[in-house]
Amino acid sequence: MTGMDERWMRRAISRAKAAAKAGEVPIGAVLVKDGELLSTGRNLREARRNALLHAEIVAIDRACRKTGAWRLEGCTLYVTLEPCPMCAGAILNARIPRVVYGCRDPKAGVYGSVLDLRDYRFNHYTDVTGGVLESECAGLLTDFFAQLRKRKTDTKGMTF
Repeated sequence: MTGMDERWMRRAISRAKAAAKAGEVPIGAVLVKDGELLSTGRNLREARRNALLHAEIVAIDRACRKTGAWRLEGCTLYVTLEPCPMCAGAILNARIPRVVYGCRDPKAGVYGSVLDLRDYRFNHYTDVTGGVLESECAGLLTDFFAQLRKRKTDTKGMTF
Protein backbone atom coordinates (compact mmCIF):
# COMPACT_ATOMS: atom_id res chain seq x y z
CA MET A 1 0.00 0.00 0.00
CA THR A 2 1.21 3.47 -0.88
CA GLY A 3 0.17 7.04 -0.18
CA MET A 4 -1.23 7.09 -3.70
CA ASP A 5 -3.38 4.07 -2.86
CA GLU A 6 -4.90 5.98 0.05
CA ARG A 7 -5.39 9.08 -2.10
CA TRP A 8 -7.29 7.20 -4.79
CA MET A 9 -9.24 5.12 -2.26
CA ARG A 10 -10.48 8.38 -0.74
CA ARG A 11 -11.76 9.29 -4.18
CA ALA A 12 -13.55 5.91 -4.38
CA ILE A 13 -15.01 6.57 -0.93
CA SER A 14 -16.42 9.86 -2.18
CA ARG A 15 -18.18 7.95 -4.98
CA ALA A 16 -19.50 5.47 -2.39
CA LYS A 17 -20.90 8.34 -0.34
CA ALA A 18 -22.61 9.69 -3.47
CA ALA A 19 -24.16 6.26 -3.98
CA ALA A 20 -25.48 6.23 -0.42
CA LYS A 21 -27.03 9.68 -0.84
CA ALA A 22 -28.85 8.34 -3.90
CA GLY A 23 -30.16 5.33 -1.95
CA GLU A 24 -27.69 2.86 -3.42
CA VAL A 25 -25.43 0.50 -1.50
CA PRO A 26 -22.35 2.68 -0.86
CA ILE A 27 -19.71 1.20 -3.11
CA GLY A 28 -17.48 3.42 -5.22
CA ALA A 29 -14.72 2.82 -7.74
CA VAL A 30 -12.11 4.81 -9.63
CA LEU A 31 -9.82 3.75 -12.47
CA VAL A 32 -6.41 5.39 -12.64
CA LYS A 33 -3.79 5.27 -15.38
CA ASP A 34 -0.34 6.82 -15.17
CA GLY A 35 -1.32 8.68 -12.00
CA GLU A 36 -4.34 10.31 -13.68
CA LEU A 37 -8.02 9.69 -13.09
CA LEU A 38 -9.48 7.80 -16.05
CA SER A 39 -13.04 7.15 -14.81
CA THR A 40 -15.24 6.73 -11.77
CA GLY A 41 -18.21 4.60 -10.89
CA ARG A 42 -20.70 4.01 -8.14
CA ASN A 43 -23.50 1.56 -7.69
CA LEU A 44 -26.45 2.36 -9.97
CA ARG A 45 -28.45 -0.86 -9.57
CA GLU A 46 -31.44 0.70 -7.84
CA ALA A 47 -31.62 3.85 -9.96
CA ARG A 48 -31.38 1.98 -13.25
CA ARG A 49 -32.96 -1.26 -12.05
CA ASN A 50 -30.07 -3.21 -13.52
CA ALA A 51 -28.21 -5.94 -11.62
CA LEU A 52 -25.09 -5.38 -13.73
CA LEU A 53 -24.43 -1.81 -12.65
CA HIS A 54 -21.94 -2.37 -9.86
CA ALA A 55 -19.45 0.44 -9.23
CA GLU A 56 -16.61 -1.48 -10.90
CA ILE A 57 -18.62 -2.24 -14.03
CA VAL A 58 -19.68 1.40 -14.34
CA ALA A 59 -16.07 2.59 -14.00
CA ILE A 60 -14.81 0.00 -16.51
CA ASP A 61 -17.53 0.87 -19.02
CA ARG A 62 -16.78 4.58 -18.75
CA ALA A 63 -13.05 3.98 -19.16
CA CYS A 64 -13.59 1.82 -22.26
CA ARG A 65 -15.81 4.48 -23.80
CA LYS A 66 -13.31 7.21 -22.96
CA THR A 67 -10.28 5.37 -24.34
CA GLY A 68 -12.06 3.64 -27.21
CA ALA A 69 -10.47 0.37 -26.13
CA TRP A 70 -11.58 -2.69 -24.20
CA ARG A 71 -8.11 -3.39 -22.85
CA LEU A 72 -7.35 -1.25 -19.82
CA GLU A 73 -3.72 -2.28 -19.47
CA GLY A 74 -1.63 -0.13 -17.19
CA CYS A 75 -4.61 0.84 -15.03
CA THR A 76 -5.33 0.41 -11.35
CA LEU A 77 -8.89 -0.03 -10.14
CA TYR A 78 -9.67 1.27 -6.66
CA VAL A 79 -12.91 0.00 -5.14
CA THR A 80 -14.30 0.31 -1.64
CA LEU A 81 -15.47 -3.34 -1.41
CA GLU A 82 -13.73 -6.52 -2.55
CA PRO A 83 -15.03 -7.36 -6.05
CA CYS A 84 -17.69 -10.01 -6.63
CA PRO A 85 -17.40 -12.76 -9.30
CA MET A 86 -19.07 -10.66 -11.99
CA CYS A 87 -16.82 -7.67 -11.41
CA ALA A 88 -13.70 -9.82 -11.16
CA GLY A 89 -14.62 -11.33 -14.54
CA ALA A 90 -14.89 -7.85 -16.03
CA ILE A 91 -11.54 -6.93 -14.46
CA LEU A 92 -9.92 -10.01 -16.04
CA ASN A 93 -11.51 -9.37 -19.43
CA ALA A 94 -10.46 -5.71 -19.41
CA ARG A 95 -6.89 -6.81 -18.58
CA ILE A 96 -6.69 -4.51 -15.54
CA PRO A 97 -3.35 -5.40 -13.94
CA ARG A 98 -4.00 -4.12 -10.41
CA VAL A 99 -6.95 -3.87 -8.05
CA VAL A 100 -6.93 -2.13 -4.69
CA TYR A 101 -9.95 -2.63 -2.45
CA GLY A 102 -11.01 -1.27 0.91
CA CYS A 103 -12.86 -3.93 2.87
CA ARG A 104 -13.48 -7.63 2.41
CA ASP A 105 -16.81 -8.99 1.25
CA PRO A 106 -17.42 -12.21 3.22
CA LYS A 107 -20.55 -12.98 1.17
CA ALA A 108 -19.33 -12.51 -2.40
CA GLY A 109 -15.67 -11.43 -2.48
CA VAL A 110 -13.44 -13.38 -4.83
CA TYR A 111 -10.01 -12.03 -3.97
CA GLY A 112 -9.66 -13.99 -0.74
CA SER A 113 -12.97 -13.93 1.12
CA VAL A 114 -15.21 -16.58 -0.45
CA LEU A 115 -12.51 -17.79 -2.81
CA ASP A 116 -9.50 -16.36 -4.57
CA LEU A 117 -9.68 -16.23 -8.36
CA ARG A 118 -5.93 -15.68 -8.48
CA ASP A 119 -5.58 -19.35 -7.55
CA TYR A 120 -6.93 -20.29 -10.98
CA ARG A 121 -5.09 -20.13 -14.29
CA PHE A 122 -6.72 -17.47 -16.41
CA ASN A 123 -5.18 -15.72 -19.40
CA HIS A 124 -4.53 -12.65 -17.25
CA TYR A 125 -3.26 -12.15 -13.72
CA THR A 126 -4.40 -9.29 -11.49
CA ASP A 127 -2.30 -8.08 -8.57
CA VAL A 128 -4.59 -7.34 -5.63
CA THR A 129 -4.08 -5.23 -2.52
CA GLY A 130 -6.80 -5.30 0.12
CA GLY A 131 -7.47 -3.44 3.32
CA VAL A 132 -6.76 0.12 2.15
CA LEU A 133 -8.75 2.45 4.42
CA GLU A 134 -10.61 -0.70 5.44
CA SER A 135 -12.40 0.63 8.52
CA GLU A 136 -13.69 3.69 6.68
CA CYS A 137 -14.96 1.59 3.77
CA ALA A 138 -16.57 -0.97 6.09
CA GLY A 139 -18.11 1.80 8.17
CA LEU A 140 -19.93 3.19 5.13
CA LEU A 141 -21.59 -0.17 4.55
CA THR A 142 -22.35 -0.80 8.22
CA ASP A 143 -23.93 2.64 8.63
CA PHE A 144 -25.93 2.33 5.41
CA PHE A 145 -27.47 -1.02 6.35
CA ALA A 146 -28.13 0.08 9.95
CA GLN A 147 -30.04 3.11 8.64
CA LEU A 148 -31.90 0.92 6.14
CA ARG A 149 -32.96 -1.48 8.90
CA LYS A 150 -34.03 1.46 11.08
CA ARG A 151 -36.16 2.94 8.28
CA LYS A 152 -37.82 -0.43 7.69
CA THR A 153 -38.53 -0.76 11.41
CA ASP A 154 -39.87 2.79 11.66
CA THR A 155 -42.18 2.44 8.65
CA LYS A 156 -43.51 -1.06 9.35
CA GLY A 157 -43.21 -1.29 13.11
CA MET A 158 -41.22 -4.51 12.72
CA THR A 159 -37.63 -5.45 13.04
CA PHE A 160 -35.69 -7.46 10.50
